[in-house]
Amino acid sequence: MSVNTLPHDHGNESNFKNLQDKLNDIDNFSIVANVFNQLGCTTRLRIFWLLCHCEECVVNIAAMMDMSSPAVAHHLKPLRDNGLIVSRREGKEVYYRAADTPESNLLHTMIEQVMEISCPE
Repeated sequence: MSVNTLPHDHGNESNFKNLQDKLNDIDNFSIVANVFNQLGCTTRLRIFWLLCHCEECVVNIAAMMDMSSPAVAHHLKPLRDNGLIVSRREGKEVYYRAADTPESNLLHTMIEQVMEISCPE
């Protein structure tokens, strides 16, 4: 949708073109939505938070989370697909940790800050 003027003039049209260009870049919003979508699952959020603090294999993550290994693997896939975690293989074992990316770092910071604000001590 291309709009050259706004229906209502509120005196702030100087930044309109820049805002419209940003709004029209749907791919960027899709990336952000996919990252934030990970916040919608408590289990995935807990796994991500854990991997921000250590590198672990699926079996150990499953033990810490009191879950089965297949259930943990199910949650690791979207985290990896969205670039929030990375893996490395050592022999037959695969280890996971949070990715060192701006998105992953921001998400980790947000989780910790929200927990600090909202969690009773």
